[in-house]
Amino acid sequence: MKFVKIIFDISIIDKSFLYLFQISGMEKLESIIFYTIDKSIRTYRTYAQNRLKEQEFKITIDQWLIIKALMENPGISQQELGEKVFKDNASVTRIIELLVRGKYLERKINPDDRRKSNLKITDSGKKIIDDVQLLVLENRKIALKGISEKDLKTMHMVLSKITENCKKIS
Repeated sequence: MKFVKIIFDISIIDKSFLYLFQISGMEKLESIIFYTIDKSIRTYRTYAQNRLKEQEFKITIDQWLIIKALMENPGISQQELGEKVFKDNASVTRIIELLVRGKYLERKINPDDRRKSNLKITDSGKKIIDDVQLLVLENRKIALKGISEKDLKTMHMVLSKITENCKKIS
């Protein structure tokens, strides 16, 4: 019961979680905040990808993220790009290859270091981002329906704090 008292003192966990914890001796998946965050993200990504497909856009969420990150960070290295979009180097390489084949990106050998490539967003790449933007905004509006601006700011602050906490220990 000492453990339960500590949780009450912290007052982060709700009473239903404590009740489930006491009854089962262990927490349930649905009561783990990181499970819920991951479930939300995966559900949203599936929803957004399906909407892209329904609207017959020839781009995936991951491809959109890569182009968007390149637009916001011209000259970024492939490694930095992977960190921005949470992908390993092999995945980024594969996505870039698809974007080059789709004529959304151009890849040129870096004259200073032949092991590196310089990536440039083509007019088609810029156009697809512009064309998809309205759908992106609609998707967000639907996903965030019923959530107040105050709750969104709180959620953003809390998630940023979790990120900061984890970066401190890694």
